[in-house]
Amino acid sequence: MYPRIYADFHNADRLGRVRLNCEGTCEDLSRRQIELHDGLVLTLYSDDLDAQGQVDELSIDGVVTFSEDEHCWVAAIDWSAIRHASDERGANGANIDLSAPKKTGSANG
Repeated sequence: MYPRIYADFHNADRLGRVRLNCEGTCEDLSRRQIELHDGLVLTLYSDDLDAQGQVDELSIDGVVTFSEDEHCWVAAIDWSAIRHASDERGANGANIDLSAPKKTGSANG
C-alpha cells in the first residue's frame, strides 16, 4: 500500500499531471513526513460525493516527478483509473476482494 496523500484533481498541468502543491497536499506530506522524489508512488485522494450526497472520496495511484516547466512536484496518473471509495467496498461497507475470482467446480470447467 502506498502513502495516501490529499490532491486537488482540478489542479492539473497541461500534460494531465496533478500538481502536488495545494495546501491539503502539503499538510499531508508534512504530517506523514514524506519527502517527494522522482519515482515515488503515492495514492492520491480527493473529496467527492455520491449521487445521494454522501462522502465518497476519489483515489488513484500516481508516480511523482519534478516538473521543470511548472517548478513544482507533480504526479502522473491514469485518469481513466480514478475510483470512488465505494467501488472498493461492498454494499454493507465491508472491503471486497478485487482480485481474480476463484475457480469453482470440476477441473474440466
